Amino acid sequence: MSDAENIYDVVIIGGGPGGLSAAQYASRAKLKTVVLDKSATAGALAYTGHIENYPGLVDPVSGKELLDIFRNQALKFGAEYVEAQVVGVNLAGEVKEVFTMTGSYKGRAVIIATGSMGRKAAIKGEAEFLGRGVSYCAVCDAAFYKDKTVCVIGNSEEAIKEAGYLSRFAGTVYLISPTKKLKAEDHPALEAPNLKVLPENTVTAIEGTDSVDKVKLADAAKNESELPLDGVFVYMHGSKPVVDYLYGAVELTETECIPVNTMMETATPGVFAAGDVTCTEVRQVVIAAANGCLAALSAEKYIHHRTKSRAQWG
Repeated sequence: MSDAENIYDVVIIGGGPGGLSAAQYASRAKLKTVVLDKSATAGALAYTGHIENYPGLVDPVSGKELLDIFRNQALKFGAEYVEAQVVGVNLAGEVKEVFTMTGSYKGRAVIIATGSMGRKAAIKGEAEFLGRGVSYCAVCDAAFYKDKTVCVIGNSEEAIKEAGYLSRFAGTVYLISPTKKLKAEDHPALEAPNLKVLPENTVTAIEGTDSVDKVKLADAAKNESELPLDGVFVYMHGSKPVVDYLYGAVELTETECIPVNTMMETATPGVFAAGDVTCTEVRQVVIAAANGCLAALSAEKYIHHRTKSRAQWG
């Protein structure tokens, strides 16, 4: 396969409503499109249990069900979907490149739609030991913990999946949940014999010397304990834009939002952004979907050197 055949028209980072809407419009415009999504079960929409105000819905659905519809529509129009962790980008030049743990993807245009579920380091010791025992990516770092003891902090399906992945490498994996129940209690990953769930526990501190040695815990009754281990994987979510993989490749505001114009264009030619990563004033699925549509139309205009976006009719 030639280098030209390896280049996509549009590479979309993020598989939420913004990214998948962009994929629908881009692929329907006959653009070779790929969506790179960290996890089909992660993201604000996937965690939403009940949606009834999205236009066209006759009956309420879960966020995951609505996301599945978005994804299937994008695939029907010809978009590719790859579940992969994006770890870096090179957005300079006519052809951009997006790096994942499993390979790189080149595209003439890139649409950033990674949402805003990021968070600042909030646990005592978390920032201090980042890269020295603290990680936010099991796929990236699991191999470093072969036969060692690690913990995953979180109660989401994403956290459970990552704990399951770690169980293939580590000797023991503790899943530390702040709640009594996990959000996917029947997940097959929980069947791993070396995976142990610690419900109703909060990590109050991460401690060590050169690297992580232990975490301090507090249970529901505020009883404190210590857990010796070698690695801590954090899967707690906040409301900060997820832009850590960009490393300054695009302009950001003081609050780490990606500034765009009314057509979702960033300051970098050929790079667009959609949804909560732009810090829209109103955070709703319908807004992210509309942003994705605009981003795709702008990408099509950019790729074909048009002066105006081309509308898509039925």
